[in-house]
Amino acid sequence: MSSVGVLLALYYLLLGGEYDLFDVHDLEVARAERAVRLDSLRAVLDSVEAWADSLESSPRAIERVAREKHGFIRPGEILVKFVPDEEPADTAEATGRGRKRG
Repeated sequence: MSSVGVLLALYYLLLGGEYDLFDVHDLEVARAERAVRLDSLRAVLDSVEAWADSLESSPRAIERVAREKHGFIRPGEILVKFVPDEEPADTAEATGRGRKRG
C-alpha cells in the first residue's frame, strides 16, 4: 500500500494541485518571451534617449529635424517639394480611366 501512496503523492506533485508541471513550463515559456520583449523595449528606450540627448545638445540635430520634418529652410535657399501624381497608374487602369480606347 505504501507504493500506491508514493505514486499518488508523486502524481499530485507533478500533475495535481494548483500548479502542475505543465503550468510551470508554460509560465517559464511566458517569462522567457517577456524577457525578450523587455530587452527589445530597453533597446528602443536607449535609442530614444540618445536621440533626445542629441536634440538637447546638438544644434545640427535640431536643424535636421526642422528641415526634414517641418520643411524649414535657411535664408536664400529654395524649398523644392515633389508631389506624386493625383492618381497612380495602377489605380487608373483599375477604374478604366487609363485605358486606351480605340
